[in-house]
Amino acid sequence: MPKSLVNLDIDLLRTFAMIAKERNFTRAAERLMRQQSTMSLQIKRLEDALGHRLLDRTPRSVELTPEGEAVLAYAQKILDLNDEVVSLTHEPQMQGVVRLGTPEDFATQHLPDILSRFVQAYPSVALEVTCDLTMHLAEGYRNGQFDVVLLKREKSSSGGGVRVWREPLVWVAGQHDYVHATGPLPLVVSPEPCVYRKRAIESLDRVKRPWRIAYTCASLSGSIAAVRAGLGIAVLPKEMVPAGLHVIDGDPLPDLKDTEIALLAGTNLRPPVAKLRDHIVRCLG
Repeated sequence: MPKSLVNLDIDLLRTFAMIAKERNFTRAAERLMRQQSTMSLQIKRLEDALGHRLLDRTPRSVELTPEGEAVLAYAQKILDLNDEVVSLTHEPQMQGVVRLGTPEDFATQHLPDILSRFVQAYPSVALEVTCDLTMHLAEGYRNGQFDVVLLKREKSSSGGGVRVWREPLVWVAGQHDYVHATGPLPLVVSPEPCVYRKRAIESLDRVKRPWRIAYTCASLSGSIAAVRAGLGIAVLPKEMVPAGLHVIDGDPLPDLKDTEIALLAGTNLRPPVAKLRDHIVRCLG
Protein backbone atom coordinates (compact mmCIF):
# COMPACT_ATOMS: atom_id res chain seq x y z
CA MET A 1 0.00 0.00 0.00
CA PRO A 2 1.37 3.47 -0.82
CA LYS A 3 2.17 5.77 2.07
CA SER A 4 -0.48 8.33 2.98
CA LEU A 5 0.14 11.79 1.57
CA VAL A 6 1.83 14.20 3.99
CA ASN A 7 0.65 17.83 3.85
CA LEU A 8 3.47 20.05 5.04
CA ASP A 9 2.64 22.93 7.36
CA ILE A 10 3.71 26.28 5.86
CA ASP A 11 4.51 27.60 9.33
CA LEU A 12 6.95 24.73 9.94
CA LEU A 13 8.67 25.37 6.60
CA ARG A 14 9.00 29.09 7.42
CA THR A 15 10.62 28.26 10.75
CA PHE A 16 13.02 25.82 9.09
CA ALA A 17 13.96 28.30 6.33
CA MET A 18 14.68 31.07 8.84
CA ILE A 19 16.86 28.83 11.00
CA ALA A 20 18.72 27.66 7.89
CA LYS A 21 19.33 31.28 6.93
CA GLU A 22 20.43 32.52 10.37
CA ARG A 23 22.23 29.28 11.38
CA ASN A 24 21.11 30.17 14.90
CA PHE A 25 17.89 29.32 16.78
CA THR A 26 17.96 32.46 18.93
CA ARG A 27 18.35 34.89 16.01
CA ALA A 28 15.74 33.01 13.98
CA ALA A 29 13.30 33.15 16.91
CA GLU A 30 13.85 36.90 17.20
CA ARG A 31 13.23 37.39 13.48
CA LEU A 32 9.98 35.43 13.64
CA MET A 33 9.04 36.85 17.08
CA ARG A 34 8.63 33.40 18.62
CA GLN A 35 9.98 31.54 21.61
CA GLN A 36 13.08 29.44 20.99
CA SER A 37 11.34 26.44 22.56
CA THR A 38 8.53 26.82 20.03
CA MET A 39 11.05 26.83 17.18
CA SER A 40 12.61 23.61 18.46
CA LEU A 41 9.22 21.89 18.64
CA GLN A 42 8.35 23.04 15.11
CA ILE A 43 11.58 21.63 13.71
CA LYS A 44 10.92 18.31 15.44
CA ARG A 45 7.40 18.21 13.94
CA LEU A 46 8.78 18.88 10.47
CA GLU A 47 11.50 16.24 10.83
CA ASP A 48 8.94 13.72 12.08
CA ALA A 49 6.65 14.48 9.13
CA LEU A 50 9.47 13.99 6.61
CA GLY A 51 11.15 11.11 8.41
CA HIS A 52 14.62 12.71 8.27
CA ARG A 53 16.81 14.86 10.49
CA LEU A 54 17.19 18.26 8.80
CA LEU A 55 19.51 20.07 11.21
CA ASP A 56 22.65 19.12 13.13
CA ARG A 57 22.60 21.27 16.24
CA THR A 58 25.49 21.82 18.64
CA PRO A 59 25.93 24.39 21.45
CA ARG A 60 27.90 26.59 19.04
CA SER A 61 26.43 26.01 15.60
CA VAL A 62 23.50 24.85 13.51
CA GLU A 63 24.25 23.07 10.23
CA LEU A 64 22.02 21.55 7.57
CA THR A 65 22.17 17.82 7.01
CA PRO A 66 22.28 16.62 3.38
CA GLU A 67 18.54 16.01 3.64
CA GLY A 68 18.10 19.50 5.07
CA GLU A 69 19.98 21.04 2.13
CA ALA A 70 17.65 19.28 -0.30
CA VAL A 71 14.50 20.24 1.60
CA LEU A 72 15.54 23.89 1.96
CA ALA A 73 15.45 24.58 -1.78
CA TYR A 74 11.89 23.25 -2.06
CA ALA A 75 10.80 24.91 1.19
CA GLN A 76 11.85 28.32 -0.13
CA LYS A 77 9.94 27.78 -3.37
CA ILE A 78 6.81 26.78 -1.44
CA LEU A 79 7.12 29.84 0.81
CA ASP A 80 7.64 32.18 -2.14
CA LEU A 81 4.55 30.85 -3.91
CA ASN A 82 2.51 31.00 -0.71
CA ASP A 83 3.49 34.62 -0.06
CA GLU A 84 2.81 35.64 -3.66
CA VAL A 85 -0.68 34.12 -3.58
CA VAL A 86 -1.45 35.88 -0.28
CA SER A 87 -0.15 39.17 -1.65
CA LEU A 88 -2.13 38.82 -4.85
CA THR A 89 -5.41 38.21 -3.02
CA HIS A 90 -4.95 40.49 0.00
CA GLU A 91 -3.22 43.49 -1.58
CA PRO A 92 -4.34 43.67 -5.21
CA GLN A 93 -4.70 47.47 -5.11
CA MET A 94 -1.13 48.27 -4.06
CA GLN A 95 0.16 50.95 -6.41
CA GLY A 96 3.15 53.20 -6.88
CA VAL A 97 6.57 53.42 -8.50
CA VAL A 98 9.59 51.56 -7.11
CA ARG A 99 13.07 52.49 -8.37
CA LEU A 100 15.63 49.69 -8.12
CA GLY A 101 19.34 50.05 -8.87
CA THR A 102 21.49 46.97 -9.41
CA PRO A 103 24.83 45.94 -10.93
CA GLU A 104 24.39 44.74 -14.52
CA ASP A 105 26.04 41.35 -14.12
CA PHE A 106 24.10 40.46 -10.96
CA ALA A 107 20.81 41.59 -12.51
CA THR A 108 21.40 39.54 -15.64
CA GLN A 109 22.18 36.34 -13.77
CA HIS A 110 19.97 36.40 -10.69
CA LEU A 111 17.14 38.94 -10.85
CA PRO A 112 14.94 38.30 -13.93
CA ASP A 113 12.83 35.55 -12.37
CA ILE A 114 12.67 37.29 -8.98
CA LEU A 115 11.50 40.58 -10.48
CA SER A 116 9.07 38.81 -12.82
CA ARG A 117 7.35 37.17 -9.86
CA PHE A 118 7.13 40.51 -8.04
CA VAL A 119 5.51 42.17 -11.06
CA GLN A 120 3.01 39.31 -11.37
CA ALA A 121 2.12 39.54 -7.66
CA TYR A 122 1.75 43.36 -7.77
CA PRO A 123 0.62 44.26 -11.30
CA SER A 124 -0.29 47.84 -10.31
CA VAL A 125 3.23 48.61 -9.06
CA ALA A 126 5.48 50.24 -11.69
CA LEU A 127 8.98 48.80 -11.31
CA GLU A 128 11.84 50.91 -12.72
CA VAL A 129 15.17 49.04 -12.84
CA THR A 130 18.52 50.72 -13.57
CA CYS A 131 21.69 48.69 -14.16
CA ASP A 132 24.94 50.53 -13.52
CA LEU A 133 28.31 50.39 -11.78
CA THR A 134 28.23 50.13 -8.00
CA MET A 135 29.87 53.54 -7.57
CA HIS A 136 27.11 55.20 -9.62
CA LEU A 137 24.39 53.24 -7.84
CA ALA A 138 25.72 54.24 -4.41
CA GLU A 139 25.86 57.89 -5.44
CA GLY A 140 22.35 57.72 -6.91
CA TYR A 141 21.02 56.15 -3.72
CA ARG A 142 22.56 58.89 -1.60
CA ASN A 143 20.98 61.49 -3.90
CA GLY A 144 17.54 59.91 -3.65
CA GLN A 145 17.42 58.51 -7.20
CA PHE A 146 16.69 54.96 -6.01
CA ASP A 147 14.37 53.45 -3.43
CA VAL A 148 16.33 50.19 -3.23
CA VAL A 149 19.85 49.38 -4.42
CA LEU A 150 21.97 46.25 -4.64
CA LEU A 151 25.67 47.01 -4.25
CA LYS A 152 28.85 44.97 -4.58
CA ARG A 153 31.12 45.36 -1.57
CA GLU A 154 33.85 43.78 0.51
CA LYS A 155 32.73 41.20 3.07
CA SER A 156 34.16 43.31 5.90
CA SER A 157 32.31 46.44 4.80
CA SER A 158 30.38 48.35 7.46
CA GLY A 159 28.23 50.28 5.00
CA GLY A 160 24.95 49.04 6.45
CA GLY A 161 22.23 47.27 4.54
CA VAL A 162 21.50 43.55 4.40
CA ARG A 163 23.83 41.02 2.82
CA VAL A 164 21.76 39.05 0.33
CA TRP A 165 24.40 37.21 -1.70
CA ARG A 166 27.95 35.91 -1.46
CA GLU A 167 30.04 35.87 -4.62
CA PRO A 168 32.98 33.46 -5.05
CA LEU A 169 35.34 35.11 -7.57
CA VAL A 170 37.50 33.40 -10.20
CA TRP A 171 40.06 34.34 -12.85
CA VAL A 172 38.77 33.82 -16.40
CA ALA A 173 40.53 33.80 -19.76
CA GLY A 174 39.92 33.16 -23.43
CA GLN A 175 42.14 31.01 -25.64
CA HIS A 176 45.35 33.01 -25.21
CA ASP A 177 47.63 31.73 -22.43
CA TYR A 178 48.70 34.99 -20.82
CA VAL A 179 49.13 33.28 -17.46
CA HIS A 180 52.33 31.47 -18.43
CA ALA A 181 53.65 34.17 -20.76
CA THR A 182 56.45 36.50 -19.77
CA GLY A 183 55.84 40.14 -18.98
CA PRO A 184 53.10 41.88 -17.00
CA LEU A 185 49.73 40.13 -16.88
CA PRO A 186 47.16 42.05 -18.98
CA LEU A 187 43.91 42.72 -17.09
CA VAL A 188 40.41 43.48 -18.34
CA VAL A 189 38.71 45.55 -15.63
CA SER A 190 35.89 47.95 -14.86
CA PRO A 191 36.59 51.61 -14.03
CA GLU A 192 37.57 52.52 -10.48
CA PRO A 193 36.26 52.03 -7.88
CA CYS A 194 35.37 48.41 -8.58
CA VAL A 195 35.49 45.54 -6.08
CA TYR A 196 36.61 43.02 -8.72
CA ARG A 197 39.34 45.33 -10.03
CA LYS A 198 40.60 45.98 -6.50
CA ARG A 199 40.53 42.28 -5.66
CA ALA A 200 42.52 41.36 -8.79
CA ILE A 201 45.22 43.99 -8.24
CA GLU A 202 45.61 43.32 -4.51
CA SER A 203 45.88 39.57 -5.10
CA LEU A 204 48.55 39.98 -7.77
CA ASP A 205 50.51 42.50 -5.70
CA ARG A 206 50.41 40.10 -2.75
CA VAL A 207 52.28 37.43 -4.74
CA LYS A 208 54.42 40.04 -6.55
CA ARG A 209 53.04 39.15 -9.98
CA PRO A 210 53.51 42.06 -12.45
CA TRP A 211 50.32 43.31 -14.15
CA ARG A 212 49.01 46.04 -16.43
CA ILE A 213 45.56 47.38 -17.28
CA ALA A 214 44.97 46.31 -20.87
CA TYR A 215 41.26 47.11 -21.25
CA THR A 216 38.79 49.11 -19.18
CA CYS A 217 35.06 48.80 -19.81
CA ALA A 218 32.01 49.67 -17.72
CA SER A 219 29.75 46.98 -19.22
CA LEU A 220 29.84 43.25 -18.55
CA SER A 221 29.28 42.39 -22.21
CA GLY A 222 32.18 44.63 -23.28
CA SER A 223 34.54 43.07 -20.74
CA ILE A 224 33.59 39.53 -21.78
CA ALA A 225 34.10 40.43 -25.43
CA ALA A 226 37.57 41.77 -24.63
CA VAL A 227 38.55 38.57 -22.80
CA ARG A 228 37.19 36.44 -25.66
CA ALA A 229 39.26 38.50 -28.10
CA GLY A 230 42.40 37.71 -26.12
CA LEU A 231 43.06 41.21 -24.82
CA GLY A 232 43.59 40.00 -21.26
CA ILE A 233 42.13 38.08 -18.33
CA ALA A 234 39.42 39.20 -15.92
CA VAL A 235 37.83 38.50 -12.55
CA LEU A 236 34.19 37.36 -12.56
CA PRO A 237 31.78 35.73 -10.12
CA LYS A 238 32.05 31.98 -10.55
CA GLU A 239 28.36 31.61 -11.48
CA MET A 240 28.63 34.22 -14.25
CA VAL A 241 31.41 32.70 -16.36
CA PRO A 242 29.93 32.44 -19.88
CA ALA A 243 30.53 29.82 -22.52
CA GLY A 244 33.73 30.43 -24.42
CA LEU A 245 35.73 31.49 -21.36
CA HIS A 246 37.49 29.15 -18.97
CA VAL A 247 38.29 29.40 -15.29
CA ILE A 248 41.95 29.50 -14.30
CA ASP A 249 42.23 27.24 -11.25
CA GLY A 250 45.00 27.44 -8.69
CA ASP A 251 48.61 28.21 -9.54
CA PRO A 252 50.10 30.28 -10.99
CA LEU A 253 47.48 32.88 -10.07
CA PRO A 254 46.51 33.67 -6.45
CA ASP A 255 43.17 32.72 -4.97
CA LEU A 256 40.52 35.43 -4.82
CA LYS A 257 38.50 36.12 -1.70
CA ASP A 258 34.72 36.25 -1.92
CA THR A 259 32.79 39.48 -2.18
CA GLU A 260 29.14 40.09 -1.34
CA ILE A 261 26.01 41.82 -2.59
CA ALA A 262 24.21 44.05 -0.09
CA LEU A 263 20.72 45.50 -0.30
CA LEU A 264 20.17 49.07 0.92
CA ALA A 265 16.79 50.67 1.52
CA GLY A 266 15.72 53.53 3.74
CA THR A 267 13.41 53.62 6.74
CA ASN A 268 9.69 54.39 6.81
CA LEU A 269 9.36 52.85 3.36
CA ARG A 270 6.27 53.17 1.22
CA PRO A 271 4.38 49.82 1.09
CA PRO A 272 5.46 48.92 -2.49
CA VAL A 273 9.12 49.63 -1.67
CA ALA A 274 8.97 47.57 1.51
CA LYS A 275 7.38 44.70 -0.41
CA LEU A 276 10.13 44.71 -3.05
CA ARG A 277 12.85 44.86 -0.39
CA ASP A 278 11.36 41.92 1.52
CA HIS A 279 10.76 39.97 -1.69
CA ILE A 280 14.38 40.29 -2.84
CA VAL A 281 15.79 39.47 0.60
CA ARG A 282 13.55 36.41 0.89
CA CYS A 283 14.30 35.10 -2.60
CA LEU A 284 18.07 35.64 -2.44
CA GLY A 285 18.45 34.75 1.21
